[in-house]
Amino acid sequence: MRCHRLVIVVVATVLATSAQAQDLKFRGFVDGGSTTFSAQKSFKAILGSESGRVFGGGIEAVERGVFLNLRISRFQKTGQRVFIFQDQQFPLGIPETIRVTPFEVNGGYRFEVVSWLVPYAGGGLGWHRFRDTSKFADSSENFEQTYRGFQLLGGAEFRLSRWLGAAAEAQWSRVPDALGDDPNSISNAFSETDLGGTTLRVKVVIGR
Repeated sequence: MRCHRLVIVVVATVLATSAQAQDLKFRGFVDGGSTTFSAQKSFKAILGSESGRVFGGGIEAVERGVFLNLRISRFQKTGQRVFIFQDQQFPLGIPETIRVTPFEVNGGYRFEVVSWLVPYAGGGLGWHRFRDTSKFADSSENFEQTYRGFQLLGGAEFRLSRWLGAAAEAQWSRVPDALGDDPNSISNAFSETDLGGTTLRVKVVIGR
């Protein structure tokens, strides 16, 4: 959490310093979509699918085509614990919930081709809170840890009115060395270590 606070302070300082700029605009946004994780075998074994819904939102500053935003989102899905023996999977019938909460800082550029359509591209750093819990497990069996990664993104924003826009966005993220440390884990059995993946989302933007 110290990294999160440091990033927020730095970004807030940059925005405050630029607050006098004539072209500086502040916007808010909410988004929803689907994430497909790179560790496909691990997530599919536990959750029945390597993909799932993700929701989020954040704030953004834009000045002369350059943007900087903060986003927090969440993926959560419940499946069941699985035991792997000699490459065979044996469901145990014990509910297991996976939650991934990314906190991301992104920067990039908006290509204002026409007033109603604005393609954009960028990237940044992310801190991904991974939580693995089971209803019938004791505290020592549950797991929660934050991992650092990076992401690249691109999309196009459609201006619906002066203060409202909608965007379609694709993002690829990589979070190395986040999975597979436990020799008894599913991710270790599949030799999968990346908590990142590909996210497709739709955004609603409030602001100019």
